[in-house]
Amino acid sequence: MMDSLRGKLLIAAPSQFDFFRRSVVLIVEHTDQGAFGVVLNRRADSDVAELVPDLGPLVERGAPLWVGGPVGPDSIVVLGEFEDSEHSAGAVTDRIGVVDPEGEIDIVRARVFVGHAGWSAGQLDQELEQEAWIVAELDPEDVFAEGDLWAEVLARRGKDFELLATMPDDPTLN
Repeated sequence: MMDSLRGKLLIAAPSQFDFFRRSVVLIVEHTDQGAFGVVLNRRADSDVAELVPDLGPLVERGAPLWVGGPVGPDSIVVLGEFEDSEHSAGAVTDRIGVVDPEGEIDIVRARVFVGHAGWSAGQLDQELEQEAWIVAELDPEDVFAEGDLWAEVLARRGKDFELLATMPDDPTLN
């Protein structure tokens, strides 16, 4: 296994035309047993208060729900920005972690995801070898981004990626 990618972003390569097309995934956990993450840039059609009212107090009024991935569509993952992620249910970086809605909540802000992305042992490593993903550094703001995160994160990588970031959603319309 390669080094753990916990806290890194996976940017979907332009060759991906499945669920992950133009997605940006934050890797929450990556071990020999597999990897777990959430898609940061798939907004759902409903808001948190509508679908999971118990989590309403964690987010701003009217905050949208986000689709974290195709796995466990009935499961909820809450990511938060903490003053110190040691207070989280699982630290992703020094500021970002998983929020335990049942625990003591000491967060600056949070985002609620339905579903997640998951990889079995060795699967993510294999996809990286096939160049299905571009690895990038996380800026904590990425977790709470509203714009075209795929293009923004690619452009941040510099050089050749800046041009790739300008690629239209449907290149056939170019």
